[in-house]
Amino acid sequence: MARRKPAQVHGLAVVDKPAGVTSHDVVAMLRRRLGERRVGHAGTLDPDATGVLLVGVGNVTRLLRFLTALGKTYTAEVVLGASTSTLDAAGEVTATFDMRSVTPAQVREVVASHLTGPILQVPPMVSALKVDGRRLHELAREGIEVEREARPVTIHRFDVTETDDPLVYRIVVTCSSGTYVRSLADDLGRLLGGGAHLRALRRTACGSFTEADARPPDEAPLLTAAAALRDYPSVAVDDTAAGAVANGRRLPIDTAWRGDGPWAIVDARGELLAVYRRHDDRLATPDVVLPVASQGPNVP
Repeated sequence: MARRKPAQVHGLAVVDKPAGVTSHDVVAMLRRRLGERRVGHAGTLDPDATGVLLVGVGNVTRLLRFLTALGKTYTAEVVLGASTSTLDAAGEVTATFDMRSVTPAQVREVVASHLTGPILQVPPMVSALKVDGRRLHELAREGIEVEREARPVTIHRFDVTETDDPLVYRIVVTCSSGTYVRSLADDLGRLLGGGAHLRALRRTACGSFTEADARPPDEAPLLTAAAALRDYPSVAVDDTAAGAVANGRRLPIDTAWRGDGPWAIVDARGELLAVYRRHDDRLATPDVVLPVASQGPNVP
């Protein structure tokens, strides 16, 4: 079997995903544009959703799990009075409710009491989560529904603003990785004694990467591997320690190592060498070690 050609282009693209395409479509766009096969994304956005999608290229795909773990911020609209098969406007209406008597104060009370802070959330059947090797949305298209365990997520912020339509509320949600905003909308409707669904979802931030950083798929420049991990504490090492890192050796933790990790290990030039995690109170061990070639080129 022939060996796959090593990746030649490396970096992170902060893409503003347009509506009407899947996250995988965006990956395919970057593959064609850059002529690079090793491309992946950190956190699926629904086809109708827009906003910040972090796309790793080349060896930066090895860092995507650290980017997926970053918190997210979304804006959207919640429509009271109708539940749908997909929990958003793309699905078929499955039930309707007269919710004209619901007040903004009631909506905010439910959000504050039940949908803010640490909560348990059941993933929707239309999600990309895998169960027994198959994605839930694939099963849903076949009319199959399976049991899903509720998972802990944290809602750091859930702001609600009225609109000209008394049944439509604008929301801003900042949450932990793995949160389904469409499920928040569905839960809100049920907790108010009826039903609701989500529309106009936009991811405005993923960690410190915001919509101000994002560009269309055909324009987004590539950031360096070190810039891709800017949300994590970095530790600069000298040439001797850099050699130890290249060989996958553990490093002693000292006062320069902020927090509990993971840590981005950079050399004197600021290039990312590896990502380390805590082994014990004295030592850190490598999680990912990158080849020197993973630093560039920075392709526009």
